Parts: sequence; C-alpha cells; structure tokens
Amino acid sequence: MNKDGIEYADDDKESVWTLMKLRVPSLVLGLVLGVALSFVTSRFEEVLAVNISVAFFIPFVVYMADAVGTQTQNIYSRDLKSGKALFRKYLFKESILGITLGLIFGLIIFPVIIFWFNSFELALAVSLSTFGAIASAPLIALLITEVLELEHLDPAVGAGPIATVIQDTASVLIYGFIASALIL
Repeated sequence: MNKDGIEYADDDKESVWTLMKLRVPSLVLGLVLGVALSFVTSRFEEVLAVNISVAFFIPFVVYMADAVGTQTQNIYSRDLKSGKALFRKYLFKESILGITLGLIFGLIIFPVIIFWFNSFELALAVSLSTFGAIASAPLIALLITEVLELEHLDPAVGAGPIATVIQDTASVLIYGFIASALIL
C-alpha cells in the first residue's frame, strides 16, 4: 500500500493470492457487464437481419474505440502513480485527441466499405459509428480511471476491464442506433 492508501498490483512484490484479490473484483464486474453487452447487441437483431454486413464491422468499431481508450487509460494511470496527472488537462487534451482520431479513422474506413460492399448506407453507418465510438473512448477511460483513483483503488487493475466493457457497450449502442437509423 502506498502513502495514498492504494494497494497497487505489483507482480514483482505481491503474492499470486494478493494479485488475485486485487484483480478478480473488476473482472467479475466485467463478466456481468459483458453479459449486459450481449443483451444490448441482441437488441439490434432487426438491422442485422436486414443487412448481415452490419455484423462484420462490430469488431472494428469496438476495437478502434477500445484501442484509443486503452491508450488514454494506460497513460493516465501511469501519470497518476507518478503524481504528474491533472484530470482537467487530460480531459481537455484527450477529448481533442478522441474527436480527431475518430474523424481520421471514420474518414479512412468510408472508402474501404464503399469499395468492398458498394453500400453508401453501410459506409456512412460504420464511419459515423467509428467517429462516435472513438470520440467517446477517452472520456470513458478517464472517468473510470479517475473514479477508481478517488476510491483509492489501483486504476491499473480495475480501469482496463471496467472501462473496456463500458466502452464496448457504448460502441455497440452507437453503432446499433446509427446502423438502424440509416439501414432500416
């Protein structure tokens, strides 16, 4: 435990039992939220039945948002431990990064889908969803990490699993609603 009362998961110093105690709670929460994610995905059965190609891009939209969120969470967690992190500064910069990266990758995927599927609606749905999911990822990653830090829990252990499943759910919701609006 450090001076702030946070017990960090340190593989070099802690026993396997201690590491399990630190890691299992966030993974159990992830399990519960993962089941909820499956339920959320099933709510978009109609659009998937109309155009099965919509399903091909769920992993893409989810992965891109997760990758951006994971970068934010890892950098912020590292800087929290060193005492260098200022939440407001990160919130501003990471929000700009999320919007910019969302725009870049949303624009890159559009012509790929036009060329591959010759479907303007699918290309627009994936592009807009990619933008929305990536733009929201840094905010979700920062908020979850900050809440864990404020609760004196190791953000490096809990933020990843919790932020990932929340971001996955947000990404599926964004994609499902946009695809439903454009394709149905």
